[in-house]
Amino acid sequence: MITEITKDTIIGEVLDIAPEAAPIFLAMGMHCLGCPSSRGETIEEACQVHGVDCAELLEKVKEVAGF
Repeated sequence: MITEITKDTIIGEVLDIAPEAAPIFLAMGMHCLGCPSSRGETIEEACQVHGVDCAELLEKVKEVAGF
């Protein structure tokens, strides 16, 4: 179990402990969260691919996940 969420955290790990974070990833354009490759990406990699501010996304994910 992860104890911290950072830009290097794998999206699948976040979704395993905080499925309520899924809408945040969907809102950034990451529509195939069940896809093995998307679940294996880090938060930073997904932000780069989708042109999203990583710090802003991390803040939202941490809030929803209770970190």
